[in-house]
Amino acid sequence: MYQENIKEIESLITDYFEGIFYGDITKLESCFHEKAYIYGDIKGVDYLKSVNEYIEGVKSRQSPRDLNENLKMKIIGIDIMGKIAMAKLHVPMLGYNYYDYLSLTKINKDWKIVNKLFTHVQ
Repeated sequence: MYQENIKEIESLITDYFEGIFYGDITKLESCFHEKAYIYGDIKGVDYLKSVNEYIEGVKSRQSPRDLNENLKMKIIGIDIMGKIAMAKLHVPMLGYNYYDYLSLTKINKDWKIVNKLFTHVQ
């Protein structure tokens, strides 16, 4: 069961990375629970958006791929306990050095991101 969950979460995170990198809104949206919130800071400025506001932001910006960046995003670690999990990710893109912490829950046999925390590290 644990290995199955790891594979499912890794697959979700791959979709998350590709959604962000390629600007694939459909793929990105499928990763999140509809009531998820995104909290963080960008260069010390607080950031708080609903998943819908976040998706609109990704939709309206140039994707890292469009800017000829290379996909360098990676999973640092995943911790699973039953139907909940935490994932720590390194997400360098668009001139930022982001670190994401994703809270995930298994809902109706599918893993979904229910919360995203992130920061930019110089």
